[in-house]
Amino acid sequence: MPVKVVMPQLGESIAEGTILKWLKKEGDRVEKDEPLLEVSTDKIDSEIPSPASGILSRIIIPEGGVVEVGKEMALIEPSGEYTATKVPVELSAPQAGIPQPEKPLAEKSTEVKSKPQAEEARRRYSPVVRSIAEKEGVSLEELEQIQGSGLGGRVTKEDLLKYIEGRAQRQKVEKKGIPTPAEPAAQIPEKPPAAPTVRMTPEKGDVLIPLTPMRKAIADHMVRSKHTSPHVTAVVEADVTPIVQFREKIKEEFLRKEGVNLTYLPFIIKATVGALKTYPTVNSSWSDEGILLHKEINIGIAVGLEEGLIVPVIKAADEKSILGLAREVEDLARRARDRKLAPADIEKGTFSITNTGMYGTLFATPIIHQPQAGILGIGAIVKRPVVVEKEAIAIRSMMYLSFSFDHRIIDGMTAAQFVAKVKENLETMDLTNLELL
Repeated sequence: MPVKVVMPQLGESIAEGTILKWLKKEGDRVEKDEPLLEVSTDKIDSEIPSPASGILSRIIIPEGGVVEVGKEMALIEPSGEYTATKVPVELSAPQAGIPQPEKPLAEKSTEVKSKPQAEEARRRYSPVVRSIAEKEGVSLEELEQIQGSGLGGRVTKEDLLKYIEGRAQRQKVEKKGIPTPAEPAAQIPEKPPAAPTVRMTPEKGDVLIPLTPMRKAIADHMVRSKHTSPHVTAVVEADVTPIVQFREKIKEEFLRKEGVNLTYLPFIIKATVGALKTYPTVNSSWSDEGILLHKEINIGIAVGLEEGLIVPVIKAADEKSILGLAREVEDLARRARDRKLAPADIEKGTFSITNTGMYGTLFATPIIHQPQAGILGIGAIVKRPVVVEKEAIAIRSMMYLSFSFDHRIIDGMTAAQFVAKVKENLETMDLTNLELL
């Protein structure tokens, strides 16, 4: 009996994924737990291992196809049971998420007579989109009017949710029901007027770079974050000379003894955690029912990859020493660049830190990682003349901290106090015992 390869749950909010690449082809032998395919979601790309040893007898969802969590992607015949005969594909029930080949007009006309149009239309949408549409009472005619932002113009879950949100707002204002198919299509706005779809005509010599699932997910998240949260950024300058001198003194011994590179990020995380304890409103999220204050302090660290950005999370950062933070920062960054992060590594963040200073940037105005209330940007450490005690001028190692915050949750005074506390924690940090910090 064949073993089913199903789409796993790759995170608490993941409902579907896109098949990036099959690492085996039909007829190949595969061992249990051997990487079988690569799947991309809106949060992470993952290798899916084989659930059993045997022969990959049938690939149900091809590369580029969208599959819902829990649905079959392939079949594996246990050793000794496989035959070379292909398993026939049921043409009458195409898999959701697989674009169907275009048919000649004559064949289409015949098919229209034999099959309901609704059945034909529903195949162009993923199971998740169809499920949400049915639950929210969105008709197929309405779906046809929504401009898709997914692969090949497909309507994604985000496209549908944006439409439903806009429809609810229109109903409150107009006190009307859902427009019927007989009404003009113009009654159903495809996109918010402030964000029209941009279609560029390439000029000679231009190169069009196709959007990867990760780049598309990043773009969607950035736009959604700016649309959701009123962003404000507060900036301070911190004197980190003692930390710079301390790190220079011990970094080689630290690497030899602990096997970990000691960067500045663990010190910054430690200072940030202390400020979050003092101002717990910053460690929160917005909801319609109220402001949710998080008990745990889980710090997301932005890691740049060639294809985009990912934010792995240090869980319970307030319970870790500088040494523990240094180990976890290096481990998460390495696994992020090697594409070895697990779904749990990018979940449940409550506050984020992004270090653009490593590339020489003095400061930036980072975008909040939803649904968090704020994000701290770290600038480059630069030596400059500074007025110190008794109006003397000294050369100090200075660093800008830029704190972007959700003004729905955090007032300007609290934001200023928080980022000033981070600065204070950095400038007064006790560096006498690294393990006990």
